[in-house]
Amino acid sequence: MAHPNHHAESSARKFGGMPCDYHAIHDWFDASKAHEALPVHRALRHHSLGIFEAQQIFGRSLVNSDGREVPVRFVAEQHVREDCRRIPSVSDWLRRIPVASWMVNGIILPDSEPLAPDNQAHWRASVAAGQTILGFADWLADREARERTVAARIRS
Repeated sequence: MAHPNHHAESSARKFGGMPCDYHAIHDWFDASKAHEALPVHRALRHHSLGIFEAQQIFGRSLVNSDGREVPVRFVAEQHVREDCRRIPSVSDWLRRIPVASWMVNGIILPDSEPLAPDNQAHWRASVAAGQTILGFADWLADREARERTVAARIRS
């Protein structure tokens, strides 16, 4: 199966009702294609945990257009089996991901991140205090030139 519509048609044949009764569930399983349009997108939801997450999102059952109550888990299991031929576990997927150096070389972050200065706020304050009549771009260029001058004096 390649498209959520095909899964929905299969669900309608299996559980009754119309394909539109099942679109939301099958669209959810394949939503990760928006980020990775290769079969590996399935690693994010096509497993036993994804099936139970679908049940949490869509409820324990749905009532299709024939009035039949269908367990969401059955529809989710059908989707995963049609794509993967079985229901893998999360670890089945994770064991096949090669470990890259960025995954294991973490760092301790500082307690607070330095904030970038808000130059426009400084410029507005300078204008309000009567310290400048320059426009923002000119004021910023003038300030950077003064900072370079001060830094050059300190170095010499």
